[in-house]
Amino acid sequence: MKKIDYQIGVGDLRITPLAKKYVNQVLNSNRLSYGPFMEKFEREFAKLHNRKYAILVNSGTSALRIAVACLKELNNWKDGDEILVPAVTFVATANVVLDHNLKPVFVDVDPKTYNIDPNKIEEKITAKTRAIIPVHLMGLPAEMKPISKIAKKYNLKIIEDSCETMFVKYRGHPVGSFSDISCFSTYIAHLLVTGVGGFALTNNSEYAIVLKSLANHGRDSIYLHIDDDKNVDKQHLFKIVLRRFRFVRPGYSFRLTEMEAAIGLAQLQDKDQILRKRQENAKFFIKRLEPYKEYLQLPSWPSYSEHAFMLFPIVVKNPKIKKKDLVLFLEENNIETRDLMPLINQPIYLKLYGNLEKDYPVARWINENGFYIGCHQYLTDFEKNYIVAKFEEFFKKRIK
Repeated sequence: MKKIDYQIGVGDLRITPLAKKYVNQVLNSNRLSYGPFMEKFEREFAKLHNRKYAILVNSGTSALRIAVACLKELNNWKDGDEILVPAVTFVATANVVLDHNLKPVFVDVDPKTYNIDPNKIEEKITAKTRAIIPVHLMGLPAEMKPISKIAKKYNLKIIEDSCETMFVKYRGHPVGSFSDISCFSTYIAHLLVTGVGGFALTNNSEYAIVLKSLANHGRDSIYLHIDDDKNVDKQHLFKIVLRRFRFVRPGYSFRLTEMEAAIGLAQLQDKDQILRKRQENAKFFIKRLEPYKEYLQLPSWPSYSEHAFMLFPIVVKNPKIKKKDLVLFLEENNIETRDLMPLINQPIYLKLYGNLEKDYPVARWINENGFYIGCHQYLTDFEKNYIVAKFEEFFKKRIK
């Protein structure tokens, strides 16, 4: 098939008429700070994931940062305490641990799902372990049943890094509902796209207050958005006036605006269609690439889990084929690829901890051989067939 003259990316975005309508409503309201769109987006997103509270922030990374900060403060963790992190994930998962003077301790992952391997967790637990951050990678829920059991056994907190996964269920329960705090992202190429954005979700009212405070410079919880001093009695207004410029902890400026929330709310109405299309695209790729299963490991998942397919992961498993050759061929034909979330071989982690890959054989295998392509809902039939045709062209030249 002839090479196309544009790139098929790992993600895409269409601003719908409804999103434009909502954004125009925001502009006409002359209000960008926390308002009705943000409040409704938080409420609906929390409900979809069986949580009572949602705090909308400017990224999934920011959500993770305030989650760690909240739990460290309220549970009196000390500098140098440890949090378990999968050895394959986006770098932010481990960075947020370092940001709070805590130590990320890496756990190898399952060779089929690429999520943290529950069978490898207990061997990494020490007297300093305080929490686990399981990651729902690429749209697939981690094995939360055994992870929750281990956390309970050792009195560990759980932060779900669900930045790549939303709406889908594990054993009948939605991702984000298995932890003390769960974190989501609405960044470019994610399942919901607001440009920038993320959520921290919890069922704990005390956590919710601290999370909101942390996202607002550490402000006193009596005044966390600009309507808190409206329509209140004189006595309470006096308290707000005295305290609204007090800051009770070190915090951040992680706030979002009404415009991102407006875009997100519009997309939220299409969530079922978004998931269905991504899952259909994944089934198409799995079926069409099945002839190369001797060479490629394609996505698989247990029957009790749903898969959101934020991305379509592939691992080259036959030494006759080199990942770099396949990836370069795809890129030369305008099919965007990315490495499959390498972490422990990143330059900063090599500098901090040395060569860890020898102790994490599955992560090393994925780092050397794994990549992903797009699976988003905007792929056309032509583009999907083009992608498959280029895989076929590559293997035709190399398999005899």
